[in-house]
Amino acid sequence: MSTFRSDLDLEVYDVTGNGVQVDVATNALNGTVRLAVLFTQEILLSADDAERVAQSLLRAAAHARRFEPKTDQEP
Repeated sequence: MSTFRSDLDLEVYDVTGNGVQVDVATNALNGTVRLAVLFTQEILLSADDAERVAQSLLRAAAHARRFEPKTDQEP
């Protein structure tokens, strides 16, 4: 079983139609974020899909921050 949880709201494929897909996932144990391009080493995205990937990365970053230790902030 993988410790990574993929963003199920993200479904982005290469604009050329070759089936290449982007996956953004967060490690459920330590909060690291994985950006994977499945089936190849590069992907060509439309502007809308690039924005979807960016939003997914922002969601993953927000989730990952929950794993960061709290620091005491004094004025």
